[in-house]
Amino acid sequence: MKMKQEALEQIRAQMKRMKEAKGFYAKKLEGIEPEDIRSQEDFEKLPFSEKADLRDAYPLGLSVVPEEKIVRIHSSSGTTGTPVIIPYTQKDVEDWAELFRRCYEIAGITNKDRIHITPGYGLWTAGIGFQLGAERLGAMAVPMGPGNTPKQIRFMEDLHTTVLCATSSYALLLAEEIEKRGVRDRLSLRKGVIGSERWGSKMRERIAHELGVELYDIYGLTEVYGPGIAINCEYNTGMHYFDDFFYFEIIDPKTGKNLPDGELGELVITTLQKEGAPLIRYRTHDLTRIIPNDVPCPCGRTLPRIDVILGRTDDMVKVHGVNMFPGQIEDALKEVQGASSEYQVFIDHENGRDKITLFVETGLEKDGYKELETQIKATVKSRIGVAVIPKAVEIGDLPRSEKKTTRVFDYRY
Repeated sequence: MKMKQEALEQIRAQMKRMKEAKGFYAKKLEGIEPEDIRSQEDFEKLPFSEKADLRDAYPLGLSVVPEEKIVRIHSSSGTTGTPVIIPYTQKDVEDWAELFRRCYEIAGITNKDRIHITPGYGLWTAGIGFQLGAERLGAMAVPMGPGNTPKQIRFMEDLHTTVLCATSSYALLLAEEIEKRGVRDRLSLRKGVIGSERWGSKMRERIAHELGVELYDIYGLTEVYGPGIAINCEYNTGMHYFDDFFYFEIIDPKTGKNLPDGELGELVITTLQKEGAPLIRYRTHDLTRIIPNDVPCPCGRTLPRIDVILGRTDDMVKVHGVNMFPGQIEDALKEVQGASSEYQVFIDHENGRDKITLFVETGLEKDGYKELETQIKATVKSRIGVAVIPKAVEIGDLPRSEKKTTRVFDYRY
């Protein structure tokens, strides 16, 4: 992606603020002056920042504004290690609301919609981000948060909510419960905005079919405002992102070298307008690609696009000498007739060898399990290059989650 001159100037301005604040980034950029960055090539020589760096800045070392300008903090959803604290100014909060409003509009959501919000509130950025965008749009927000599924369904029915915001795991749980209760025809849902975790095409098809909605992937991370920095349109040709607020790069996760548009790699984000905690060359560890701009989106928008998130570099597991991502399992299963969207992988080490057991839900009768398992084994082997022990189970046998679903359990260490 070619850097615009305006973005280069914004980055220099951000660097000046960072160095004057004498915090985390002042040390990271020691010996580098803003005026040294005259071109995209100069910019690409700047050091990356990582989540570990942000943890080292705990609690407020990322801030580049006076403390009295900080109106809110958020923290990433991880449960281990030192938390990452992100300070927000009033401008950051308003900018985030504007970004989310844009996402809703790209998804065809208007101020006449009623938006049912199930992601969590609090330090996590999800729930409040969906609400900020709804209020900026002028739509009715129903801030449910997670849990209490019977009450969720009652409010959807009684308030005639038209948009569901959720993780894919909770959207599936709701869809299954709505199907079980036989109340889908009493609901007014027309769209779903889904974020926070990767989900495959089979899961998408199940949720869309069982809820009777159009689905939209929304992308974001706490370190960079939160959800609301990219979303797909109705043509589903990738996620549009807002290059007046962000500069995106794709790098080789092993070498750190920049990759051409169209090649799969790790997404790196630089914020152009963030006040409280701006980031330069932040490694997200999310795997995607920039869609070349010579392939215009049928929606007519000129916003740049990234592809859906394949997975994370830190989700990778190595088995039998092969690098494997959960997204590859999903891609293999979508080719197998009868395999559902829900699966779990258990990896162990027995008799000197890695053992991979793959549980997959299916709606088939039990006399079809053996043939399904044979197909799964062959497809995974041909697509990923690893041998698995497939186990077919009934729909609903694997656990459901109100937050994110864990797909891979590695017991080798």
